Amino acid sequence: MIFDPATLDNQSMQKILVGGITPRPIAWISTLSIDGIHNIAPYSFFTVASTNPPVLCFTQIMQQSGSNKDTLGNLLDTKECVVHIVNSNLLNQMNLSCKALPPNESEFDFAKITTCPSHGVAPLSVKDSPVRYECTLRDVINISTEPAGGSLVLLDVKNIYVNDALLNDGMINQKALDSVGKMGGNLYSTTNELIDLARP
Repeated sequence: MIFDPATLDNQSMQKILVGGITPRPIAWISTLSIDGIHNIAPYSFFTVASTNPPVLCFTQIMQQSGSNKDTLGNLLDTKECVVHIVNSNLLNQMNLSCKALPPNESEFDFAKITTCPSHGVAPLSVKDSPVRYECTLRDVINISTEPAGGSLVLLDVKNIYVNDALLNDGMINQKALDSVGKMGGNLYSTTNELIDLARP
């Protein structure tokens, strides 16, 4: 079957895109508002944009209201965040942090997430996240301001935390990392089974 994007409504288009582009890594991003409220939310439109310099990127999909989500709003105000990698132990708390709370309420409190201070930025870190990237805002590229339009956010990596138990000769042990990915709908994937294929 061939789909013409011009004929699909936003919801149908999203189902086709996020249902086929899987699994997607999850950036669990903490920020701090100018009013001192600690926010955290997951984004599955996420990847590495550059390794020299180290830059991460994620996309915010515009809400029906036309306003930014708290994460991007806080980033524009304070320019700092922490990107956490989610493992299976954190999956339920990450899912709870999806809830749309008022800006004056913290997802950390709602989801009962254990925190610790970050090394070089003001937003809190998730203590149990095995890998976390402390970042500053580099740029925001607005693709569309229409509902379901995207804003591509580029983040400069300033500090990286890796749990000592994961490191092996400078590499992160992927089985021990136990990261989860986002599938279509309400589904998530685990990384219990790994396949090792050398490049030809």
